[in-house]
Amino acid sequence: MSEWLPSASPQSLAARADLLQALRRFFDDRGVMEVDTPLLSQGTVPDPGIDVFRLPGEGDEPVDRYLQTSPESAMKRLLAAGSGDIFQICKAFRQGEAGRHHNPEFTLLEWYRVGWDHAVLMREVAELLGTVLNSDGWQIWPYRTLFAELLGVDPMDDQTTLTALIDLAQSRIGSVPGGLDRDAVLDLLMSHCIEPGISDWGVVFITDFPASQAAMAQCIRVGDVDVAARFECYVHGRELANGYWEQTDVDVLAAQLQAENTRRQQRGLPQRPMDERLLAAHRHGLPECAGVALGVDRLLALRLGSETLADVVSFDWSRA
Repeated sequence: MSEWLPSASPQSLAARADLLQALRRFFDDRGVMEVDTPLLSQGTVPDPGIDVFRLPGEGDEPVDRYLQTSPESAMKRLLAAGSGDIFQICKAFRQGEAGRHHNPEFTLLEWYRVGWDHAVLMREVAELLGTVLNSDGWQIWPYRTLFAELLGVDPMDDQTTLTALIDLAQSRIGSVPGGLDRDAVLDLLMSHCIEPGISDWGVVFITDFPASQAAMAQCIRVGDVDVAARFECYVHGRELANGYWEQTDVDVLAAQLQAENTRRQQRGLPQRPMDERLLAAHRHGLPECAGVALGVDRLLALRLGSETLADVVSFDWSRA
């Protein structure tokens, strides 16, 4: 029986220790404070694309708690309380995500910069990747332009119907599940067509996502459409980081969270409770800021040239 053995080699474990030191040094040099927040919370995200681990309440603890998919809510509460620039390296959890590039328990680096927008934060992400991966440049592609370049379609044109997007997905991918909404089809095209299409492009930042995919980011006007002020960073076609110019208006944020719950309902999924502590922090006053979450396990895999996360985590999901 060998299941007791770690999935990572001693060399990979040593490389992981070196990476964690390098990350902390990067932020220490820039005066960003490290923080530590709870993994279990009464609030969670309503994102219909994320399945969470729930700890049911019972007895003297009747309230359900959730393993955090990211420390976002708790860190924003710290920001609202006056913490200033902060970062955290912690465990995060997403149910049902196990595979070569996914592990239901993973390590996340998340940081927030007060007074910045997502454009400034993108440069800092690129600088971190330059330090860790020795990358020497990056590209920035608006979501709309990238779809036009690789798929010949404008996903933000009102004339591009859901039926047209489904037909495109079927022609490029094959069988497409029934009942998908517009964003779900776009996500399918992103994962099956766009990501492979940029696999030899190096470091790529995708910006200006559809406003319907804003989550907790602000929306801004670009050209003739409103877009989400956020970015995703890909390295060799692998999604590595997701950053926002954070929404600070509590009423707009509440509407955005409710919209996510509405999407859940439309997909036949149960709604999730609003994170009232997060909303209270926004009501008190979240400073203008930008934040980003970056997958540490994926970053280490890229640094080592590994094709699977099992090689870079001490015990992968099958051995945990």
